[in-house]
Amino acid sequence: MRVLDTAALLHWPVSELTGNVCAMRQQEELERVSPQRWMLVQALDIDWRDVPPKWLNEAKERAAESGDLPRLSDVDLDVLALALGLNIPLVTDDYRLQNTMNTAGKQSNSVGTSGAKQVWKWELRCTGCRISTEVPENVSRSKKGDVGDCERCGSPLVLKRKR
Repeated sequence: MRVLDTAALLHWPVSELTGNVCAMRQQEELERVSPQRWMLVQALDIDWRDVPPKWLNEAKERAAESGDLPRLSDVDLDVLALALGLNIPLVTDDYRLQNTMNTAGKQSNSVGTSGAKQVWKWELRCTGCRISTEVPENVSRSKKGDVGDCERCGSPLVLKRKR
């Protein structure tokens, strides 16, 4: 049994999907991205689960530890929470999810890529005064752009790989 992210639902043969776990929120994402695939996946024996708040909080903590939290979506956090909470492998092509799982000492597998080769740590860096800080659990999340403002000078904060 594994937790599958949406890439697996979209690209794996149906025989590989049966008997695995997915987050309820993935249903909307899959239906939006590929209505035809969603119709097929609905007929399969997949364990669709809601994520307990305790597991979601743990996922946010782990993603903040690795620095990946600002670039993870709500659906990403749900599949991460299921993998951590159930203590089973996560199947994903998302390098940030793989990085978070690796940082937590948990197993992740790739859907169709070679997968993450190393663990990266991330930090918030001010575009003005250049101060660097750890990524807090309450950081703003978005797939692009700045993730908040510097408390020191007010300039935008960006996510950068830790040196």
